Amino acid sequence: MTSYQIYGINGPVVTVRGETQLQMMETVYVGDARLIGEVIGLTKERTTIQVYEETAGLTVGEPVYATGSAMRVLLGPGLLGNIFDGIQRPLPALETKFGAFIGRGAQFSPLDTERTFDVHVCVHPGERLCGGDVYAVCPETDAVEHRVMLAPDLCGTVQSVQPDGAYRVLDTVAVLLTDDGREVELNLTQAWPIRTPRPVQKRLPADRPLITGQRVIDTVFPVAKGGAAAIPGGFGTGKTMTQHQLAKWCDADIIIYVGCGERGNEMTQVLTEFSELTDPRTGKPLLDRTVLIANTSNMPVAAREASIYTGITLAEYYRDMGYHTALMADSTSRWAEALREISGRLEEMPADEGFPAYLPSRLSEFYERAGRTETLGGREGSVTLIGAVSPQGSDFSEPVTQNTKRFTRCFWALDKSLAYARHYPAINWTLSYSEYTGELQNWYRDNVSPEFSGDRDELCALLQEENALLEIVKLIGADVLPDDQKLVMETARVIRVGFLQQNAFHAEDTFVPLDKQFCMMHTILHLHHRAREVVARQIPISALLKTGIFDKLIKMKYEIPNGHPEQFDALIGEIDAAVDGVLR
Repeated sequence: MTSYQIYGINGPVVTVRGETQLQMMETVYVGDARLIGEVIGLTKERTTIQVYEETAGLTVGEPVYATGSAMRVLLGPGLLGNIFDGIQRPLPALETKFGAFIGRGAQFSPLDTERTFDVHVCVHPGERLCGGDVYAVCPETDAVEHRVMLAPDLCGTVQSVQPDGAYRVLDTVAVLLTDDGREVELNLTQAWPIRTPRPVQKRLPADRPLITGQRVIDTVFPVAKGGAAAIPGGFGTGKTMTQHQLAKWCDADIIIYVGCGERGNEMTQVLTEFSELTDPRTGKPLLDRTVLIANTSNMPVAAREASIYTGITLAEYYRDMGYHTALMADSTSRWAEALREISGRLEEMPADEGFPAYLPSRLSEFYERAGRTETLGGREGSVTLIGAVSPQGSDFSEPVTQNTKRFTRCFWALDKSLAYARHYPAINWTLSYSEYTGELQNWYRDNVSPEFSGDRDELCALLQEENALLEIVKLIGADVLPDDQKLVMETARVIRVGFLQQNAFHAEDTFVPLDKQFCMMHTILHLHHRAREVVARQIPISALLKTGIFDKLIKMKYEIPNGHPEQFDALIGEIDAAVDGVLR
């Protein structure tokens, strides 16, 4: 293994003097402790390396070993239910050896090489395979079947196969004769460089929603399967809580949760909660279809930058099997801060607020890897990216938030005042938007109701009208408003409290199916339409308010159980009776 000598050390940035044979983005081992690093700059005079581990104690003159390959992740059975650091080292294995603090230079296989899986080899000798074709399957967990695929860059004819049985991940299960005449032993794994998107056959339109069971998302600001969404919000606004709800309830098959630069106690809470949660889809532990990547704020800063790419590569791998995956990145702001720190140590020219000039291109590289696709093997899969952004002081004009808006089509702006008022999810309905609503109209029409999109537009219009009226109310009070505007204010209150606000700790309200969401929205609008008849007859709206029907609609989210949409017919009957009683 070719080696060079360290010339300079500046935090996580290490330099080697003189011309070398190292390649850009090549993985290297730095120092006698063999710390993992990556080449990020090359000139004739100097090679620059960022080290993904703590460099304290490293000295000038220690060796740097070349590996000849880019930073890769090992893909195969055993990923689900595991927790890794930013460079895919398994944290449970590190804890077994080092205890509570990670030792330097630790070399562990990301997958348990001694664990056996019940493998069914589904190809035969003489069969032709190309990249993405499945040649073996095994139950990775009780909830997920792992489909072992041929690496995208291979193509050939199967020479021999092993009988079905118990195999470890590195055991050979088949032999492939490639088109260029090489014999390749196929085991249950493949490696892939984290900065290279995995290839697909074609991209499919974003025309079906990711169902989350959260009304403000599914109905008002939906995200498509294969879409990209941002959750910006200041400290305490509920970014992590919202992502936990999405991870538990969304209809993705696989969840990848990346804790990037977050506080250690927050990641501990994630680990504790995820290990105790029951998957509502299968009744099994939620971890059976989840991969956790933890790179907390006290871990080496350079590894934050790698953790995002590690997570998206794992998501693409399960997408290629034909699964719908969702990646929760919490938070991309900490990842951008790592870029800023490394850029500062490299003495690069800073851009806005000290962030490097290439921040937008790095964000676009990440979010562009989302999508619903037809894979190389002809299956349909998707990667949905949901990135939390932590703008300092809830300032949405800062560079990370603004650049994220350029590359995501769904923006769920969390509001501090809503969070402090215990309105969750604290998504501000005037600052948030979704550009997927037009493309999802046909799906909602065919799968929920032909009236869904029209009702949604009317609901949003009422909220916008209320927002404009609030400016008047602040100046002169609500009493001077005419009755038609008072009606708008009352209906908007029902929408805000009875529809947009959701209780994650209530059995009926933590997840709401789409048919109930539509019925709730339709019932609120039915009350609004009937109440306009009262206003048109110049009867004070207060007469209808005294019947208590508005407050009854606020409670319907608790009182009408999921799966019983027929009970809304009785509620609509009560609305009609109340209005008719006032009109008489």
